[in-house]
Amino acid sequence: MFTHNRGQLRRTYLNAWRRAQDGVPLEPLERLIVGVIEMHPEYHAALSKPDAMLERDYSPDSGQTNPFLHMGMHIAILEQVAANRPVGIAAHYHQLLAMLGDTHEAEHRMMDLLGEMLWEAQRNGRAPDERQYLHRIASLTVSIRTPSSP
Repeated sequence: MFTHNRGQLRRTYLNAWRRAQDGVPLEPLERLIVGVIEMHPEYHAALSKPDAMLERDYSPDSGQTNPFLHMGMHIAILEQVAANRPVGIAAHYHQLLAMLGDTHEAEHRMMDLLGEMLWEAQRNGRAPDERQYLHRIASLTVSIRTPSSP
């Protein structure tokens, strides 16, 4: 799955979804991908038309979310939590999940921060700052506990 080839990466998603729809036993990575796809029914119809999705460009200017990027961010969060990297992220994830009671919402809040961190790293031409990222994740639970006043 770790490739710079957009078509190959997209085929990984599409093949996992097709195999799941066909009832074929899935490999662990495919199960992870299918689990994320299942959380996004808005993509199901499009994923059933793989030829149209393989070469499609999703420009920020078009106002459409790139489903592969979006699902990839979910997978990145899940892999960070599974590896507990940066150290402490798993505990923050579980705390956020307990507070929100919604896996999808917890991941989306974390994804916003992950995207922000990656954008900053790219803009500054350096590696992502894991410490700052973890601090921002920790701040999520504080902001939920103490909502801002009007």
